Amino acid sequence: MGKPRSKPPRALREKLRRAADGIKERVQSMSEEEKKAAAQAEETERQEPQQAGEPQDDAAQQPQEEQIDLAEALHKAEAERDEYLDLAQRKQAEFANYRRRTEGIRKEAYDDGRRDAVEQLLPVVDNLERALAAAGEEESSLKSGVEMVLRQTKDALAKMGVEEIDPVGQPFDAELMNAVLQGTAEEGEPGSVCQVLQKGYKLGERVIRHAMVKVVAS
Repeated sequence: MGKPRSKPPRALREKLRRAADGIKERVQSMSEEEKKAAAQAEETERQEPQQAGEPQDDAAQQPQEEQIDLAEALHKAEAERDEYLDLAQRKQAEFANYRRRTEGIRKEAYDDGRRDAVEQLLPVVDNLERALAAAGEEESSLKSGVEMVLRQTKDALAKMGVEEIDPVGQPFDAELMNAVLQGTAEEGEPGSVCQVLQKGYKLGERVIRHAMVKVVAS
């Protein structure tokens, strides 16, 4: 058997005990600090998402508000476009109606002026025809001149669209003729025109002067 191990001196044992107690206290102290650090880190982690989330919510909300503003602006622009388009269409229709009315008034005024001019010329034509009838069959320079003037006048009236109403031998038409004399059965068919006392004239469908006629009694 070996020698029994001798115990360390009491003073040494006391130093060792105090050292062990110090180490134990430091270990416990470090554990508490770690717990506090862990708790603080956990608290920080809980706060960071919340703090980071606030600007994210604002950033997400801002584009949404901008989209709403753009949609409203687009809707307003479309409404204004439709309003201006409707206004332009109505003004265009009003102008077209005005142009048609103006064209109708202008044409009517032109036709009235032309009828008035023709009406003023008809007595001249009548007098030229009477002059030729009075000249008889004898040829003369005066008669040739009158014939030329009459021919030119009638050509001008024809270019204006004027037509003679000379209904000898035709049935009487009250819309074109005025019956002023009554003829006998020997002068033609009953109800027909046997003599034209004064020629009538019309411009298009409008009668400028009714023909004065003699009609066979029916």
